[in-house]
Amino acid sequence: MTQRFRADLAIIADLIPEGSRVLDLGCGNGDLLQLLTQKGCTGTGVDLDPGNVLECLRRGVNVIELDLDTQLGEFADDSYDFVVLSRTLQTVYKPRGVLAEMGRIALHSLVSMPNFAHWQNRLRLLRGRMPMSKDLPFDWYDTPNLHHSSIPDLEPLFASLDMVIDRRIPLDADGHRHRAGNLGSNLLASSALYVLHARR
Repeated sequence: MTQRFRADLAIIADLIPEGSRVLDLGCGNGDLLQLLTQKGCTGTGVDLDPGNVLECLRRGVNVIELDLDTQLGEFADDSYDFVVLSRTLQTVYKPRGVLAEMGRIALHSLVSMPNFAHWQNRLRLLRGRMPMSKDLPFDWYDTPNLHHSSIPDLEPLFASLDMVIDRRIPLDADGHRHRAGNLGSNLLASSALYVLHARR
């Protein structure tokens, strides 16, 4: 049976050159790193959930159980070519600190995050309810998401850390490239994927 991967993970895999060393933060079950082995990439996953770590080990994915907020100092400067943080930035306590560590660990980063300002979220707020969607699928009392951001709110954070945006790829609710591209992305995109490099 053919393995099915999230659409946005396939986009991320396409953006990473063959043979790259990749650190996947919040790697989940290891899907991205498994995809990247098909391109001759080597990598390490990091996750705090014991179930995810066990699943990675079962699949032969190299994984370390670490806290992204406090333990990224375990990785040396420029020890990887790319660091990936996919749909995870909103769940950490210190997003700025995690991004700064990413820029130290690798020159290139890929970061994706749900767009809280998506039109469906705005409509739900107008109805007096907290947003729920494919990218924000949790009830307010049971969500792992600690931070919510719009696209215009997120990008100055990158700039303040000397992380240069090489590409912004708006995504639809299913994780595919949005048909409208960057046109009206803060209203239309369910999430956004960024290709960044650290200014050194």
